[in-house]
Amino acid sequence: MDGIAEERRGDRLRDSAGERSDCPPVVILGGFLATRRHYWEMQPALEKLVRQKVFVVPTTTLDWLLAYRPFGWGRILKKLDRTVRKVLARTGAGKVVLVGHSLGGVIARVYLSPEPFRGRAYAGKDLVQALITLGSPHRNGRGDTMRHWVEQTYPGAYFEPAVRYVSVAGKARRGELDARTADREAYRSYEYLCGRGDVWGDGRVPIQSALLEGSAQVVLEGVFHSAKRGSPWYGSTRAVHEWWEQARQCVAPGQSADLGSR
Repeated sequence: MDGIAEERRGDRLRDSAGERSDCPPVVILGGFLATRRHYWEMQPALEKLVRQKVFVVPTTTLDWLLAYRPFGWGRILKKLDRTVRKVLARTGAGKVVLVGHSLGGVIARVYLSPEPFRGRAYAGKDLVQALITLGSPHRNGRGDTMRHWVEQTYPGAYFEPAVRYVSVAGKARRGELDARTADREAYRSYEYLCGRGDVWGDGRVPIQSALLEGSAQVVLEGVFHSAKRGSPWYGSTRAVHEWWEQARQCVAPGQSADLGSR
């Protein structure tokens, strides 16, 4: 099952006045090792806010285990493209809002490009109105080769203004090397990604790595990278309300995109 058929709830997603939302349908591309079930709270929370359908790309654990190589990214990009096109065909919309969590936000930047990736061009910039990234490791001090390649090839908000970019970072834990386990783990993760461990982040990705240059930038106090790292996380109802309240200015027609940082 592709995850589209079981999510036909759009006809019920109207506000109290019975009017449809101006927001396009939303597609979520999850993070490393995440499957659709990890977004069980984020999906309905977003649907209530946008009064529109929200779909999750049906990635599997195997997809992510293979994501250390370009071949694995290609698998995920194909699933993303298939989902986006099915959503557009089913809803009749012209574009979607793409939400990428963690590594999903970095891979989504590649999807926007009209240039071929492993022999296939996706040109997602023609299908995506806005890209919202949640705790995505955009900047990498000693990160993996693929993430470095993305930043070198499509730096910052590369396809603005055709696609509006919003990058969201959590400020929940400061890395400390000589501290309890969670703070020490954060230190090592931050140091790996940005070269310094004694900084603030969401427990996995430091703020300076998650904020994409040229994008509208949002920093959420007390929000963690994932449910495993702490609560609330980007997918918790409270956090979804916070980042969407600011990001909606970029995705709703005719509204300002000048969000700044919190």
